[in-house]
Amino acid sequence: MANSPMTEAKSGDTVKVHYTGTLTDGTQFDSSRGQEPLEFTLGQGQMISGFEEAVVGMSPGENKTITLASEDAYGERNEAMVQSVPRTAIPPEIELAEGMLLQAQGPEGETLRFTVADFNDEEVTVDGNHPLAGRDLTFELELVQIA
Repeated sequence: MANSPMTEAKSGDTVKVHYTGTLTDGTQFDSSRGQEPLEFTLGQGQMISGFEEAVVGMSPGENKTITLASEDAYGERNEAMVQSVPRTAIPPEIELAEGMLLQAQGPEGETLRFTVADFNDEEVTVDGNHPLAGRDLTFELELVQIA
């Protein structure tokens, strides 16, 4: 049987990837280790662009560590997405906590996600930025399989 050349991941391939994501200070924010690998199709915009671009060209079993600048990850923080809303805008049965994630429905029916930045009896400050916006991210990647 002839040896076939190593297969490399390319756009359109469905891949399974193990990853560990850390901040520049080494704090881990996410990992697939100990779980099923992350499965996605390259070139469909399902992942942040820098993550997808790093997987292209990898072969099964290959490991790689990448660092993405914030603009290639979740973008820069936009202070216009931080706003105060009256406490009455949040259903009373929700017990607020700093850092808590809230969801709301946008005008076109889309799901909007906010983090509670601060609150008191009168107002709630919500942040619509992704929690990792403005952060440089490091990912340890392992291409497990090309489906």
